[in-house]
Amino acid sequence: MRGRRGTTAPLATLSALAVLSLSACGAVDAPGEDDGSVSPGRRNDITVGLLLPDRETARFEKFDRPLVEERVGVLTGEEGKVVYANAEGSTARQSEQLGRMVADEVDVIIVAAVDARAVAPDVEKARKADIPVIAYDRLAEGPIDAYVSHDNELVGEVQGRAIVDALGAEAENRKVVMMNGEPADPNTALFKDGAMTELNGNVDIAESYDTEKWLPAVAKANMKKAIKAVGADDVAAVYAANDGMAGAVIEAMEEAGVSDIPPVTGQDADLEAVQRIVAGTQHMTVYKSFLLEAGGAAEMAVARVQGRDIQFDSLTGERVDSPTQKDIPSMLVPVVALTQDNIEDTVVRDGVYDVEDICTAKYRPACASIGLTP
Repeated sequence: MRGRRGTTAPLATLSALAVLSLSACGAVDAPGEDDGSVSPGRRNDITVGLLLPDRETARFEKFDRPLVEERVGVLTGEEGKVVYANAEGSTARQSEQLGRMVADEVDVIIVAAVDARAVAPDVEKARKADIPVIAYDRLAEGPIDAYVSHDNELVGEVQGRAIVDALGAEAENRKVVMMNGEPADPNTALFKDGAMTELNGNVDIAESYDTEKWLPAVAKANMKKAIKAVGADDVAAVYAANDGMAGAVIEAMEEAGVSDIPPVTGQDADLEAVQRIVAGTQHMTVYKSFLLEAGGAAEMAVARVQGRDIQFDSLTGERVDSPTQKDIPSMLVPVVALTQDNIEDTVVRDGVYDVEDICTAKYRPACASIGLTP
């Protein structure tokens, strides 16, 4: 993927960025034609197809789906609707689901592909039926109309940098295990490439694994192999590409008798991961604004169907390439490293979780020790 790369957003501005960006897109009240209200003379009884890839990644069901549904409703005066399907990790099921949406003549499709290459023929079918397709979170192949995600190489850079910083001056001689994602997901290679810009030459990468369908059970099995190959006490850090795998990696180390868990990365800011960070068993996660990504996808979809080209273009100021298409109009949402030091400035401030959600009875003492209190 080629894109205009940036840096992590400053913590103090991340929430403001969400408000300002969505205000500019019409997500919060603002004067003018595109203020999020029903558009006179424009069709609002539209149907948006939303295809998500799996249930293993907690954020998709908990955040992305309801946020897209809510935003489409707001933009269409509750006349529009979202038809939803989850592929549950199956490329065949997603193909069937996308084909059904084409047959049902939905107005636009938002798809987070299980397999970027496998979905291409279905995207082509949608194009032939004059149904726009927006690739969501993962860059699908085929003739897509737009792409909304994050700077995924930057996600990997943030994770890799966190490991190097945590290991300090002697990082070069310390053994790191890499737990990468599903190979068919194009984001996996981007995360890994980004991480390697920080890790390569700065640490000793002892073992590296791919994780089928991002399954935590697969990551746990691979971590057990790594512990056997490297030695439980010699694993200095683990690059885990997302939070589900981070949890599985930590379980494997705890079961191997590791009492002082080394730095483990993650991604998605799952509630359980934030709690592990509070407790000190997970070093960090990458927080990506679900509000901006899901809201941006809904804005793009509705603007595309309603022919609001100026608004659509304002949302897609970036350009990326896929293996089958050049200069795809794109929105790349900022990311930030979430640690014990900035929980309140990220997921709490943005309303993703309340302090009460994080600091349940089990984690209350740990919360108090880092100053996170209701």
